[in-house]
Amino acid sequence: MIILATDVIRTGVSSFSLAEIGTYQVLFQVSVTEAAQLILTLNGADLEYTVAGRATGTSQIIGMAIVETTSVNSILTVRNPAGNASAITITPLAGGTRAVSAHLMITRIM
Repeated sequence: MIILATDVIRTGVSSFSLAEIGTYQVLFQVSVTEAAQLILTLNGADLEYTVAGRATGTSQIIGMAIVETTSVNSILTVRNPAGNASAITITPLAGGTRAVSAHLMITRIM
């Protein structure tokens, strides 16, 4: 059963407000052209245990983490970690002729 609620609200290009104090499962997936990493941040602080990346080749960056909030309206972001290359190119046609998509799923589990 899927229940849609207002616990997660998009607040910007790469930021989301987690309205309730709780535990969230966050899953992200994206095809990129170059070696790259992505990280989750919570209220501006890097969540080091969430770094996912790829060195070379044609694989996707896929990350999954459990994030716990301690205050209402915590801000979660997915971003390129500081100190890495300044830009990441999302690959529009990874592996074929059809456009691919990136995914982000945030689920409140407690």
